[in-house]
Amino acid sequence: MTKPPLLIDLKFSDRAAVVAALKRHFADRDVIDLGAAENAGRDLSDCRYAILWQPDADLFSRATNLDVLFSGGAGVDRVLALEGLPDAPLVRFVDPSLTRRMSEYVVLQCLYHLRQVAAYRSSQKARRWQPLPQPEACAATVGIMGLGELGRDAAAKLKMMGFNVVGWSRTAKTIDGVETFDEAGRDAFLARTDILVGLLPLTAETTGLFDLALFEKLRRGGPLGAPVFINAGRGGSQVEADIVAALDRGILGGASLDVFETEPLSAESPLWDRENVVITPHVAADSDIGALFAHVERQIARFEAGEPLEHVVGRKRGY
Repeated sequence: MTKPPLLIDLKFSDRAAVVAALKRHFADRDVIDLGAAENAGRDLSDCRYAILWQPDADLFSRATNLDVLFSGGAGVDRVLALEGLPDAPLVRFVDPSLTRRMSEYVVLQCLYHLRQVAAYRSSQKARRWQPLPQPEACAATVGIMGLGELGRDAAAKLKMMGFNVVGWSRTAKTIDGVETFDEAGRDAFLARTDILVGLLPLTAETTGLFDLALFEKLRRGGPLGAPVFINAGRGGSQVEADIVAALDRGILGGASLDVFETEPLSAESPLWDRENVVITPHVAADSDIGALFAHVERQIARFEAGEPLEHVVGRKRGY
């Protein structure tokens, strides 16, 4: 029996990686890759599965019989916002390689600010020998907002490095060795935090959450001199004008930003010129194409065997 075809519409920057990975995956079914010119006007009505990342605007008017949608990245807010999104299960990409890379990014940025790398880079540029106080990781508390797969793994890795770690999520979560707070305890969580890490999905509740009022509630007088903000979650959760204002006023002592309200970040943004700000182009945890396709293969196999899909997004909660 012929298996139903799979549709791929992935606007990833590394097109060659997509092509190469397709040679190693989905050998048992037809794959319609909309990144290939020959598929531009192809009939998509027989497709039952789709892997999506910034798909064509008319996709769902052409692919009208989809049974399962797969997000090409860890975030799903862009997929949920698509025009004409069908009422089919949407599956998040959850993979150990993605989780590990996110934790690496978070640990790197926490250590960058703890060990005052920006200040030493400035001294190096000026050829100035100027030792600075070097607090241990155990002197600082990292507060993680978002305790899903990524947040829990980052918390474990940070604890291994010696940081104190606390966590926050909208609803109560339990993590061994980590004090956690829910919505009612948000101010208490912020008051404990020297380095704030954002790993939240983008929902109506988290849009614009990281603003000046929130930064003002972070711990004052900690070992870094002023709190630091790290965001590797979603750009829509931060108010960039407020980050600039907080930096100007000393409410924040630094920031590491991998995501932005509008991407790519405008060349006119004042964030580019800040020595105490690290900017990366949404690469904290890029999707590994091979891992993504293997994940989709496993989920399709479950679905076709009559087993429940894993990592299905709750449309109302947005993740």
